[in-house]
Amino acid sequence: MTHSPQWQLHGLSVPGHRHRSDNIPCQDAFVCHRADPDTFLLAVADGAGSRPMSREGAQLAVNLAPSMFLAASSLPREPHEVRSFLRGRFTRLRAEFLRYAGSRPDDYATTLTVVVRTRHWLGYLSVGDGFAMLRAGTSAGAPLFHLLPQPAPVSEYSNEAFFVTSDDAAERLETACVVDDGITGILLSTDGLTQAAVESPGNDNRRAKHTFVSKVLGAMERPDVPAEQEVAELTRLLHSRRLAADNADDKTLVRAVRS
Repeated sequence: MTHSPQWQLHGLSVPGHRHRSDNIPCQDAFVCHRADPDTFLLAVADGAGSRPMSREGAQLAVNLAPSMFLAASSLPREPHEVRSFLRGRFTRLRAEFLRYAGSRPDDYATTLTVVVRTRHWLGYLSVGDGFAMLRAGTSAGAPLFHLLPQPAPVSEYSNEAFFVTSDDAAERLETACVVDDGITGILLSTDGLTQAAVESPGNDNRRAKHTFVSKVLGAMERPDVPAEQEVAELTRLLHSRRLAADNADDKTLVRAVRS
């Protein structure tokens, strides 16, 4: 009998130090949705903190993602079809999002990062400043981590994000398709964990920060640690002073590991 690898999925959002101090709820949202043992979706969203309905916008975006990106009848088989599939489905998601938001869509402004994994390919889409990483392959026995491409910033001189509601969202979003049977881990996050998980060694290059990503993916692979304990440990990490000193924003971490 052939053993089929099993994927564990988990997500967690916590309010950042700034929101905890002001008693404001977390503006991030996430979803982990499994269609079958080989097919699942992970998504994270970060509502724009200055907008009055940003929390609702983030939740709306991730709630729409499974039905838009995981409809079995529309999933492409061939990898070369994946990017156009993702863009087409995003167009439909955005239209539904705007229909719900009504006459004030900017009030619901949110980023959105999505990974769809099937047995044939892994598809990735990002609007805004969220990010995704893969664990695949080894070097000298150590796992390798790969940061998927992020959308370009609004301008060279600005940290301003763009959102699902932005007029040019469809033109500025980033997509990718990865075909690699060696993927054993996936991590998605909003920008609250950028400093913890991403490093810039120079020349405008960005890459996964091995120590952090290895720790949070490996934490799901300890059979002697109960799931409740692992979640409590992760919650303490995301609330830690060290991470708050790096970034006071809300923090969301969504993970998938293959056994």
